[in-house]
Amino acid sequence: MMQAQSGICAEPNLHASYLMFDIAAGQEADVRQALAHFPELCRDLETSFPDAAFSGLVAIGAAVWDRLYTHRPPELQPFPPSASPQFQAAVTPFDLFVQFRADRFDVLHLAGQRLMARLAGRVRLREEYRGFRFLDFRDLTGFVDGTENPQGAHRAEVALVAEGPYAGGSYLHVQRYVHNMTHWQRLALKEQEDTIGRTKQENIEYASADKPQTSHIKRVNLKSADGQSKEILRQSMPWGTLEEQGLYFISCCRTPTHFNDMLDSMYGSNGQGHLDHLLRYTRPVTGAAFFAPSETFLQQGGVI
Repeated sequence: MMQAQSGICAEPNLHASYLMFDIAAGQEADVRQALAHFPELCRDLETSFPDAAFSGLVAIGAAVWDRLYTHRPPELQPFPPSASPQFQAAVTPFDLFVQFRADRFDVLHLAGQRLMARLAGRVRLREEYRGFRFLDFRDLTGFVDGTENPQGAHRAEVALVAEGPYAGGSYLHVQRYVHNMTHWQRLALKEQEDTIGRTKQENIEYASADKPQTSHIKRVNLKSADGQSKEILRQSMPWGTLEEQGLYFISCCRTPTHFNDMLDSMYGSNGQGHLDHLLRYTRPVTGAAFFAPSETFLQQGGVI
């Protein structure tokens, strides 16, 4: 049985560390070997610091996959371009994405140190950001984030490929959003709630008939032709400083289709023509597609 990486379906934590890397030319074999030891690195931290509730995941970018492994996940594609006349989703490919999460910030730093020691000279660190829990699981806009996330065993059903050589893996899409907090905070409470599609303080979703077509919830809560919800598992957290802040958005799913459809719906490029009005107050400055293979896949060096 393929063992999934612990960070894919992990429950929420207090802190997170997000790292983006590009692989140096000619270093593919050494990086592949380092990735084979990534589950061991995570497991050691999990057992050494049980109070930290540590978890980790590494995901390989769509553009670099074929340089590392012989066989490719069947649905792995570059980050989908989406745009409206007013807004455009950023597309910024990276080779590797690493997420560490824990309830202790020092353990996250230790994890980063150990990873960098293994990858030294083989990769270039392109981005490093820290996520944090804000109040009672709220985004910096003040609204509860992740209300629609699957719970319990259903998290794995949504996030993980169930069968075949890539079982236990997950398709990831990562975007770093920067909020225009000044613009957002000028809105009246009702305007904010209409933009999201739920109440702010009580976190009560609007009745379907009351949701504006341009509300965020209306644009991302999608169903298939047979009425099944197109779910994703979000591993998102707020990030930032007092000068620049936003949401580090991470979608984990057994198929990339659900996220792609949500993005098209947000930008009005799915044929309905409705723009997600939350995009007026936040913008994605990165966008990258990855596959996070199982621990078994990594440890076997991609041999399937």
